[in-house]
Formats: sequence, C-alpha cells, structure tokens
Amino acid sequence: MEQNFLVEIGTEELPPKSLRSLAESFAKNFRNQLNLINIQYNEVLWYASPRRLALKVINLAKYQNDRQVKNRGPAINQAFDSKGNPTQAAKRWAHNCGINLNQAKRLITDKGEYLFYFSVVKGNDTRILLLDIVINSLRQLHISKLMRWGNKDAPFIRPVHTLIMLFGDNLIDGELFGVQSSRVIYGHRFIGESKIIVTSAEQYPAILYERGKVIADYEDRKKLIKHEINKIAQKLGGIALFTDSLLEEVTSLVEWPVVLHGKFENKFLSIPKEVIIHTMKYDQKYFPIYDHFGNLMSDFIFVANIESVNPKEIIIGNEKVMRPRLVDAEFFYKYDRKKCLEDYLPELETIVFQEKLGTLRDKTDRLKVLTQWISSKVGAYVNHSVRAALLSKCDLVTNMVFEFPSIQGIIGMHYALLDGEFNDVAVAIKEHYQPRFSGDKLPSNLIAVTLALADKIDTLVGIIGIGQHPKGNKDPFALRRIAFGLLRIIIEKGYDLDLLSLTQQTVYFYGNKLSNKNVINDVIEFMFKRFLSFYKEKGYRIDTIQSVLAMKPTKPLDFDARVKAITFFRTLEVSEALIISNKRIANILNQANEKLNKNIITSMLILPEEVNLASRVMILQTKLESFFANKKYKSALIELASLRGVIDDFFDNVMIMDSKQILRINRLTLLNQLYSLFLRIGNISLLH
Repeated sequence: MEQNFLVEIGTEELPPKSLRSLAESFAKNFRNQLNLINIQYNEVLWYASPRRLALKVINLAKYQNDRQVKNRGPAINQAFDSKGNPTQAAKRWAHNCGINLNQAKRLITDKGEYLFYFSVVKGNDTRILLLDIVINSLRQLHISKLMRWGNKDAPFIRPVHTLIMLFGDNLIDGELFGVQSSRVIYGHRFIGESKIIVTSAEQYPAILYERGKVIADYEDRKKLIKHEINKIAQKLGGIALFTDSLLEEVTSLVEWPVVLHGKFENKFLSIPKEVIIHTMKYDQKYFPIYDHFGNLMSDFIFVANIESVNPKEIIIGNEKVMRPRLVDAEFFYKYDRKKCLEDYLPELETIVFQEKLGTLRDKTDRLKVLTQWISSKVGAYVNHSVRAALLSKCDLVTNMVFEFPSIQGIIGMHYALLDGEFNDVAVAIKEHYQPRFSGDKLPSNLIAVTLALADKIDTLVGIIGIGQHPKGNKDPFALRRIAFGLLRIIIEKGYDLDLLSLTQQTVYFYGNKLSNKNVINDVIEFMFKRFLSFYKEKGYRIDTIQSVLAMKPTKPLDFDARVKAITFFRTLEVSEALIISNKRIANILNQANEKLNKNIITSMLILPEEVNLASRVMILQTKLESFFANKKYKSALIELASLRGVIDDFFDNVMIMDSKQILRINRLTLLNQLYSLFLRIGNISLLH
C-alpha cells in the first residue's frame, strides 16, 4: 500500500536569493534519506514561497522494505572439533541468531570458510520513521546563518510558526523547532484565508491556491510572472529586459503575484540608461522595457504580492518610490558634468589602491606605460591605449559611481563620449574590467584589450609582489579571477603574449615598491596553477594538462596549442604504445648515471634497428623544427606517432645497457634525442 506524504514548514519571510536552493536541497536530502533506509516512492516534489518550504512525496510506501542481514559465525575450524561436533562458540552463535545449527550455511571467503546465516529483518512502519527523515533532511541544508527566536532553542534560517506532516490523511505526530505538528497551514498574509485546515496530503497545493491565495509551486509562479511581464511589455509596444537572477528573486518575494506597470518622466531618459536600469533592477526589483529599436522606455514593470481592488494606488506608490531615486541620479549626473573626466585625475591621489603600492593615481601612471608596452605586442594604436589608461579610473571619484558602485567604468565611458573622446577609448574605460566573472564577455576592441591586460597584470604582480598571496578560500583581491581573465583574453583573442615578459615588465614599472624578491617566479607559478584549473573546467584530462605544465611554457597561446595537440594524440591508435615507450625511456634515462654525448655518433651504430631509429630521429629533428616554431604540435605528434614500429623494433632487438661503454652511451644519447622530440610538446610519459 502507498500514500502521498506532505510536509510543510511555515516560516517568517525566507531569504529570496537562496529560496530555490533551500527547497531543492530539502527535496534532494529527503530522497537520499528514503533511499538510504530503503523506502519506496515514485517522486519527491518541492514547493517554496516566501513563507514556506514544503515537500510532497508521491506514492510513498507504508512500510520500509524488508532487509536481508548476513550473520557471520565462527570459522569452520573453530565451529567444530576434530570429531565434527559443534563447539560452544558455534552453539552460542546459533542461539543468538535464533536458529538450529543445521540451518546455518557454509560460505568460503577470501579469509577462509565460515558459518553464515541469512536472516530477514522486517521493515518498519514508515509513519514512525518520517519525523527523523524530515529532521535529517533539514539538518543537511547548507545554511550560512542560523537564528533563534523567542524561547526556542532549535535554530533555523527563519522563525518557524507552523508544521504539518500528513501521510495520506493521517497526521504524523512530532515537533520541529519547538512547533508541534498540526493540520493548520497559513494562507496569504493579506488576502485569502489566514488559517486553513488540511485533512489529506492529496489536497496540497490546490487547497492553498484556492483558499489561501498562495501559489506554492515555485515554477508555476515563475512562469506566470514571466508570461504576464511579456504580455504587458508587448501591450506597451516594447520588450522587457529579463535576467534570470532578477526573475528568480522576484519569484521568491511573492506568493500571489500580480504584475503591474508604472511610468517615470521622460526627462530622466537623459541620464545614462545603466543608472536607471541599476535603480530598477537592484534597488526596486523592477523590469525595464526597451522599444524595438533598443532604446530604454520610460515604462517599467513590477510584481506586487497582493490583489488590490484599486491597483492604481499600488502603481502610484511605486512611481513615487522610483522618482526620488531618479531625481538623485539626475542631480549627481549634472553635478559630475560640471567637469571633464580628465579633471578628476588629481582626485585619484586621495584614494589608496593598496597601502604599500600607492594610490589610484600611481596605478594610473603604471597603466600608461604598461598599455604602451602591450600595444606594441598586440598591434593596438598606442596613443589611444595610453589615453584610455589615463582616464580609466577617473570615474571612481565621481558622484555617480559613489552612489552606484556597480556601474564603474560604464559612467566613465559615458562621460568620455560626452567629452569628445574617441569611441574606442571610451569603450575601453568601460570594458577593461571584463571579464568580471565566469562566462562574462571579453573586451571588444584592441584598446580595451590592452587596458584590461595592463590593469589585471598590474594588480596581480603588485599584490603578490608584497607577499599577499591568496590562501585557501581567502582571495580578497580576487587574484584567481584576475588570472582567469588574463588567460581568457590572451587565449580566446589569440595574442602571442609571454606571461614571463609581461610579468618582468610590470615588476620593472613598479620600481622599488615590491618587497617579494621572488615575485616573478611566484606570479608564473600562480599562473601555472590557474592553467590547471582553467583547462580542467574545460573538460581536459588532468594528466594531459600536467604533461604540458611539466614543460613550463609561459605563452598561454602556446600552452593551449600543446594541450589540444596532446588531447588529439590520445585519440590515435598508437598513442598507448608510445606512452608506454616514453615511460620506459624516461625510466632508463633517469637511472643512467653516465654523461651523454651531445650528438649521436653514427659510426657507432651497429645493429639495423638502431641505425633505422637514429636515421628517423635525425630526419625528424630537422623536419619538425618548423612545426614547433609555428605551434603545429598536432602535426608534429602525427609525425612522431609514425615511429611506433621503429621504436618497438629497437627495444626488441637492441641491448641498450651494453657492456661496452661507448655503445651504451651512444644508445642512451639516441633515446635522449628521441625523448627530447616529444618533450618539445609535453611530457608524454606523465600520461596514463
């Protein structure tokens, strides 16, 4: 027999940004608990709203599955004496199992032959297990901050007011967070019935919708909100600006969504649109609307949590909240524009970048010379790069950025354009912070690329240069993210930049500010660790990445070509044999204590197999040089793969460690030169 099970925990308003993860984790933990103690079910559905977390288990078995328990007894030589009679140990074991000794089985294991008895333990009534399952599922939730309330001792993410646990129509008795289970759930705070009696798990969530004015199904609520927003935007002749994070947050803030739209004065559209959007999305949780030409409209959409007889009052209230924020933004904007962007440069001397590394003005001066150096490497127009560097941090001291920190760079771009700066210079001011997070866009033009690289390497070298390396999870200057950004720009944009040269130049421009004498090596090693993480995230095998890391190539584009070439090499039929051969050669060379020749002495090649291998190696040494110079590592490995048969013949027929030293050294030299050809790409012997 099976029945549905319902558990709902009624709370104060739950944190909206973690509501979904809380509910999903609750459901996942509950499934794991059921599987762990072997109770059958069809599926576990989760529900979540600002004031509740709930699960509904469909077709939950009334009883736990029976378990077969293996009872191992004494070893046969201890269970019976020399005459075959049972010993006291065997009798005691049989008695404890509740069987006669002749009911026991004999099983042979890797440790010997033993007495065994397989007994069946009847499964418990599910109803007596459910409270513990709920408790264990909640304990495993990842909650950063717990709280206590009233005189309750049990902590939770928010105060708990109601608890319902129904198995079919049976109430499961129990207590959680100091609240006794009952059949009562709460409806919406202001509309619908405040208290609802639930008689059966089957009624949920329909009864909450019909009588409580609460849409408990999170996904249903989200789809409704999205549909209504699109419908209103279309009616207004525009397109709503969606981000999933905003839609998720709004879904988590309402129980009975009512989608409405308001309007602000057209004059505020003269403010940079990013400021208006920031106010809408982050301060008010509104959805901006664009016309079909991509221009921001003066309409906005918002989601209320109440069905009002007079929705116009709600709209007017939201418009009144929006207006003063835009008035403030307009004031800051006009005040800032009393000066040109460059006029803010002296104020950067008052802001410390880092106590030991100077001010933002000092950083600006370094960025100017760094962008000049990088421009010469990537082919950017030097004057524009230097100009962008000069202006790059000026907006940080404006009123707009002080009020809206998240739009740093964006305001700088707008002010630069208003000042008549070149478009690529203005765009660089905005984009030099990119990529700001995983998956973010890269800088779009060469000037932005040079400035982004300069800004990132300056911070990386400076912070490591004063010994402030990231430790464990602590990375206050986001050096790991900065390093990932460097790699992405260089590799995805295809620039042949050398991290070693870039680091050396940056250290030089810092002068005597850096206290870490090993800063260059530390930065390169830090970047090598990021290479490992970078390619691991892309799905490359760890040993493939490590085989390239062993060669320590400091050009990211070169590193990328090697990783891809070795990944391709592993798909070749001969790769496994060549990996084994490389391991064998590496072991032989590591164990040899003799000084090898610089070149192979052809006159000392006696056997046809070593003559053949030496000939092929010498031909490839010349042929592959252009491959290596042009990073055609895949083609080089294809050529090296053709040696498989020749290498096998050599190992099968040639005594490498010959008693004659001159022959032995010559053969070791041959192997070393063969091995060195593979090492021009990666250490193949590290693959497994």
